[in-house]
Amino acid sequence: MPWHEVSIVEQRLEFVRLAQQQGVSLAELCRRFDISRVTGYKWLERAGSGEALTDRSRRPQSSPRCTAAGVVEQVLALRRQHPAWGGRKLAHRLRRLGFEAVPAPSTITHILRRHGLIGPAQSAAATPWQRFEHDAPNDLWQMDFKGDFAAGNRRCHPLTVLDDHSRYNLVLQACSSQNTAEVRGHLTRSFQRYGLPVRINTDHGQPWGSPAAEHGLSQLSIWLIRLGIRLSFSRIRHPQTNGKDERFHRSLKAEVLGGPAFQSLDQAQRAFDRWRPVYNQQRPHEGIGYAVPADRYRPSPRRFPNKLPPIEYGPDDQVVTVTWNGQVRFRGQRLKVSNALKDLPIALRSSSSKDGHYDLYFCHHRFAHIDLRKA
Repeated sequence: MPWHEVSIVEQRLEFVRLAQQQGVSLAELCRRFDISRVTGYKWLERAGSGEALTDRSRRPQSSPRCTAAGVVEQVLALRRQHPAWGGRKLAHRLRRLGFEAVPAPSTITHILRRHGLIGPAQSAAATPWQRFEHDAPNDLWQMDFKGDFAAGNRRCHPLTVLDDHSRYNLVLQACSSQNTAEVRGHLTRSFQRYGLPVRINTDHGQPWGSPAAEHGLSQLSIWLIRLGIRLSFSRIRHPQTNGKDERFHRSLKAEVLGGPAFQSLDQAQRAFDRWRPVYNQQRPHEGIGYAVPADRYRPSPRRFPNKLPPIEYGPDDQVVTVTWNGQVRFRGQRLKVSNALKDLPIALRSSSSKDGHYDLYFCHHRFAHIDLRKA
């Protein structure tokens, strides 16, 4: 007969059966089973009272430091509403909702782990991003498209605009394309509600424009410049220059786009519209000391104008009008600028003591430098 491993409970049952036999020496039986007489009497007492011979839990019957069951349920209920939020965000949100005896963020994290709601991948993704921020709302807006995805039989291009100081989301729009007309329409509504920022930062390419491109400015960037907004562009292959908007995209992906696929642009927009107030008004933001963006955002005092202001230059500027194909004539030379500037005046300003060096401006925006000796 092959040997088999005997469980501890089976050994205890055997010990009890043998100890109950008449004439058996309990001390000798305990020695053979390699247990003390105290332990032997314990198993006999349990067996006599009908108790199981399995190990009892060593967990204390009461634990003054244990989180109350009601508090645990509050944590789990809020987590079910916001599956991507970690311990710190949940703790701050519970306090804002007026709950008492809110556990420490580390305790909430333990609760989530204990209930299987945090895994290694989520822990790794929680690494905080640190970056510079501007002093006041509307000093800088960051603008970009989140990577497009399928929405039914169409592609959705989420347009996002974020205030740098407060992290307030100003635009979250499910666009059907990345064309100028669509972006301009959404920005117009945002400007009408929130006013104009001092500056907007974007990456390179259409529809934003790029200082590195041969033609420089786009139709959209020209419109923004005429509104008096200063433009800046992220360094090529450095998305962290627009880092706060990139971080917003990460939250959008985790809390909205990670669910079931959208069947239409309208369905995606409804999901965006539900989440945007949560992000702006409820979700504690680690980068601003766990305040919510709405605590720090204020609309801009710069109002959106009913019509574009006139283009004006200084008395020392040499002004020329851009003609067909983005060309200008200056001092007997033909120069190429942006096609988007057709029929608009630009200014050339001497940029150094060297003869023939000029900076090219459209309104307040310097978009090129030329050396007529090399043109």
